[in-house]
Amino acid sequence: MKTIKYLSSLFLFAFLLNNLGAQEVIIKKEDFASKDDYKIAKEYLSKAEEYYALGRGGMKSALDFYLKVYQYIPNHAMLNYKIGSCYLHSIQKVKCLDYFKKAYSLNPTIQPDIVWNLATGYHLNADFDKAIEFYTKYKNQLSPSDLQQKRKEIDKRIQECNNGKELIKNPVRVFIDNLGPNVNTMAPEYSPLISADESMLLFTSRRPDTYGGGSDPDDNLYFEDIYVSYNDGNGWSLAKNVGKPLNTKNNDATVGLSPDGTQLFTFNGKVNNGDIYVSKLKGSEWTAPDDGPLKKYINTEFHETSASFSFDGKTMYFVSDREGGFGGHDIWISQWDKEKERWEQPRNIGSVINTEYDEEGVFMHPDGRTLYFSSRGHNTMGGFDVFKSTMNDDGTWSKPENIGYPVNTPDDDLFFVMSGSGKHGYYSSANDNGYGDYDLYMITFRGPEKPPVLHNEDNLLANVAPVGESVVAEKVEIKTMRLTILKGTVKDAMTNNPVEAQIEIVDNTKNEVVSVNTSNSTTGKYLVSLPSGRNYGIAVKAEGYLFHSENFDIPAATGYQEITKDILLNKLAVGQKVVLRNIFFDYGKSKLRAESYPELDRLVKLLTDLPKLRIEISGHTDNKSSLQFNQKLSEARAKAVVDYLISKGISASRLEYKGYAYLQPIATNDTEEGRQQNRRVEFKVLEN
Repeated sequence: MKTIKYLSSLFLFAFLLNNLGAQEVIIKKEDFASKDDYKIAKEYLSKAEEYYALGRGGMKSALDFYLKVYQYIPNHAMLNYKIGSCYLHSIQKVKCLDYFKKAYSLNPTIQPDIVWNLATGYHLNADFDKAIEFYTKYKNQLSPSDLQQKRKEIDKRIQECNNGKELIKNPVRVFIDNLGPNVNTMAPEYSPLISADESMLLFTSRRPDTYGGGSDPDDNLYFEDIYVSYNDGNGWSLAKNVGKPLNTKNNDATVGLSPDGTQLFTFNGKVNNGDIYVSKLKGSEWTAPDDGPLKKYINTEFHETSASFSFDGKTMYFVSDREGGFGGHDIWISQWDKEKERWEQPRNIGSVINTEYDEEGVFMHPDGRTLYFSSRGHNTMGGFDVFKSTMNDDGTWSKPENIGYPVNTPDDDLFFVMSGSGKHGYYSSANDNGYGDYDLYMITFRGPEKPPVLHNEDNLLANVAPVGESVVAEKVEIKTMRLTILKGTVKDAMTNNPVEAQIEIVDNTKNEVVSVNTSNSTTGKYLVSLPSGRNYGIAVKAEGYLFHSENFDIPAATGYQEITKDILLNKLAVGQKVVLRNIFFDYGKSKLRAESYPELDRLVKLLTDLPKLRIEISGHTDNKSSLQFNQKLSEARAKAVVDYLISKGISASRLEYKGYAYLQPIATNDTEEGRQQNRRVEFKVLEN
């Protein structure tokens, strides 16, 4: 299983302690109002003790029966202690405190770890001063040998409480909303994954409709399965079990999702102590999870858990407890080897991110520079907290920042993902107002509060005329991700049928391919992530069609935006035209800029692949300046393109060029946006 190991990690130490020599609950007839009550309570108690002996897997059932006994004898020290222990290992951990307090008041020596458990209970309830008091008390009562063994963990807990006090002083402004009954059930839901535009949600649940219907013997819960829900802007659809081949008769859990929602990492806990597999969305079906590309370097005999793709699919961030780390589970990085079609030897992300404690739940944002992860190190306020770090221009990482309370709590906070906009985070949490167990929640980050503006007419003294003062409101920066999401559909221009097309994204300045995506063969949908700060050339290509060209020059300071662009591909036919949107000239000049070369090279390849193809290159302008000037400029620009093609080996007999000035506009010349569209280079098919 993916998550059970971590959901109780904060309190594993306490769990080990209270299971060493824990006594049975002994009840006496004289403590009951009647023999019948005693008999009923004894039967409940027998079942409770039987389940308690099973450990974590039996705690939930044990609690149900202990609480029945509690109705008869609420002032029994050992009974209160065991109810507290059951709550400590449930989703309602905070409820342990009342029972540990009562057990302690009835018998301060009820168990050797009662003071520790009390401290833990206060810690969970964010009563940090009381927690520190009892952690210190527990520390002071230890023998020298025990203190040597436990000092580090105790001191860490005390530091976590001090961290919590500071974090709660400055809570982050958020709304935390349950995703509702279409997504959540009485069963546990966790490990959410979200497409960059928040249109698709994949998650893990342990529901009765699990594929195969089996239960895990480790905890008596249904096996993990993967579920999916969609959001068309009107809320989340009813989640459905994705079925085969993603789900099997054993545990199957979500791990990571590419920003476009077409590649999915899953977790297989039955192999090598836990391995990561990858599946691809082909049309409406997922391929069978496969670990082929991850076999040599990623999946090992060690424990590999969460993973995340970079926006371009070339980098993989994953978690493993393999040798060579800083302690426990660390975050590692691997690059995709295109030639060998596998992930390369990974490297540790480094000591800025990784600590001597566990790191988990890694998520790289589609902006390509913001990393989210959970850690038991850094300035956590208890268990795992979610942290954020940003990649600097030189490839180093900023100091991890705790994303704050109330997103982070004294309990474990794990498997957090962020939408492309940076406005919404998704995670799993247990709440009394939920649907029964761990539920999925959406966090809306509201940004810093704007300071109030006072209309400051100060009556300095009662007998002095008021003095008017102009007060300028302080600006509040609302930070958004520097990311553009480009999405839409690719269809046949004549039939309007979906087309499975290759979407190649090129950094025009560097003349290098950033990423290659594919539109969905069933729906034609595509989604690409374009981090700010690059001039992107986008070529949409499919067999039997002319390629389609788009340009997005996105300045570095550009905040989050979504652009919908539906693309119609034309079949190769005489008379068809293609606008080459990534051909660039300086203003009023005809010399090709270097950023034009990727687009021109695509045209070279097209002409090379189709040796019978003859084309006309045409230059077009807006209506600024005279017709004579624009005619000459447009013709010179078309000739510059033809000259480049000839220099690359294309025969001049296959090429013509013409200038049309502003006589063939494709948009209005009354606006700058329209004029920009009219300033273009096209090619037209003459023969094929």
